[in-house]
Amino acid sequence: MSSPLLSIEHLAISFSHPRPAVNDISVSIGAGEIVALVGESGSGKSMTARAVLGLLPDGATATGSITLTGADGSETPLLGVGEVALNKVRGRRIAMVFQEPQTALNPVRTIGWQLREALRAHGRVDKAAARERAVELLTQVEIPSPEERLDHYPHQLSGGQRQRVVLALALANEPELLLADEPTTALDVTVQAEILALLSRIRERTGTSILLITHNMGVVAQVADRVVVLQQGDVVEEADTRTLFASPQHAYTKQLLGAVLRLPEPDTRVHALHEVDDRREVEPVVRFDGVHVAYGSRKRGRAFPAISDVTFDVRAGEVVGLVGESGSGKTTLGRLAAGLVPLAGGEVLVAGEDLLGASASRRRELRRSIAFVHQDPQAALDPRVRIGDTISEPLDIHDVGTRAERRARVTELLEAVRLPASYAARLPHELSGGQRQRVAVARALALRPTLVIADEPTSALDVSVQADVLTLFRQLQEELAFACLFISHDLAVVHEVADRVAVLKGGRLVELGPVQRVFAAPRADYTRALLAAVPAPDPSVRPVRADETPDEAADEDGLAS
Repeated sequence: MSSPLLSIEHLAISFSHPRPAVNDISVSIGAGEIVALVGESGSGKSMTARAVLGLLPDGATATGSITLTGADGSETPLLGVGEVALNKVRGRRIAMVFQEPQTALNPVRTIGWQLREALRAHGRVDKAAARERAVELLTQVEIPSPEERLDHYPHQLSGGQRQRVVLALALANEPELLLADEPTTALDVTVQAEILALLSRIRERTGTSILLITHNMGVVAQVADRVVVLQQGDVVEEADTRTLFASPQHAYTKQLLGAVLRLPEPDTRVHALHEVDDRREVEPVVRFDGVHVAYGSRKRGRAFPAISDVTFDVRAGEVVGLVGESGSGKTTLGRLAAGLVPLAGGEVLVAGEDLLGASASRRRELRRSIAFVHQDPQAALDPRVRIGDTISEPLDIHDVGTRAERRARVTELLEAVRLPASYAARLPHELSGGQRQRVAVARALALRPTLVIADEPTSALDVSVQADVLTLFRQLQEELAFACLFISHDLAVVHEVADRVAVLKGGRLVELGPVQRVFAAPRADYTRALLAAVPAPDPSVRPVRADETPDEAADEDGLAS
């Protein structure tokens, strides 16, 4: 058996903390192989990848060995070597693809300039040759009109196109190995599907190996050859993808797979069900009536529609999911419900009143009944303010009750989100991601809102933490009967919590109905496309590669007789 391309043996990484970031991790990657590192936050996934390129934070101490083996059998040690040795490997033999393309690209430089700099980093390249190679790279990552895109800035590209540019930068010097750290987490489901297919095609065309770091088990099932499961800095299980999903051995692996949300199987019989509106006797908490929103200046002819003629309502005790790609208008509708976006046409009625037409004092009263839960609890909480004061802030602003009554309300809210009352004295950094999101939910409920707008409230969380937060959210929603606009690009999450779902495309409502019917038997082509793009957490339904027949794919998976 030939030597693996990359060998990580007994890697340990420690800081001044009592528990090491990485305790004992051994991983190998063969030529042309895609290996997935999975596990929750703090399991050591990203630290392991960063150690390969010597990108550990200051204060980190690493032991063990990391070796890169060349085609001629020569071995290059990577751990504990100097910057000069590492710079010969970085970008040239091993490249990294980061999670957020917006921050990975320089916003004030053109795409072409950034590609040329990547090429020049490892040798002299004249301007004409660099431009030709840049066009070739953009073509390789399947960006349309590549010559034109060279002169564009990152903000002029979509999220999926920016991630393709990040891939092009990583591939600039034809590396043998890509380290892909959550490369699709920030992307819409359809764009995610495109990037996953592109990664597979790149591997097939170039033979590049990929170390894929992700917490999305659907992504793992669709592209990985082998899976390494990490828990608190240790490898707890390793197997080929099909075996691991079919027969996980370790309790932690079973827990991870058990927490994965799944969409219903298509069922055309659902079309025949008569959709009875049993909400007619319930007054809408919020109603969008033919609303239009435009951004930009109409006087200068630069206005473009963000929302066009959208009509639907949300009733007390109901969760309506808003789904669609970036730019579809999901977040704009959420902000519109709180009166935070100017209206170009139509009406937004809160408790039957025109929110934007109300006086300033009445609008303030109406807004008091509306609360937000944001996507990233780390960014939503002030790191210098204790948890108790954070939860109490809405009560303080609206001067609700005495100081003692506010303290009692904080304790009540902490208990409601299943956190000890003692957490009121803690700072955000002393809590886990899931605990911080529970605090964000507690703060949102402080004023007993009738409408909660939840904007991607679980997308930043690990799969098992996400499951816990969703269960808690659903329980609180049923107990307190608040209405909710639940915004998400994760269709499985929406299916888990929503009663109805509104599907948006380009600012227009293309489908609306009970979540079970819409997801099992969608009527709009766009809804069907969204559902088809969700990566199934099942390796047996992996897409057939362009260079193989269905029979060959079955043979490869051990399905053929």
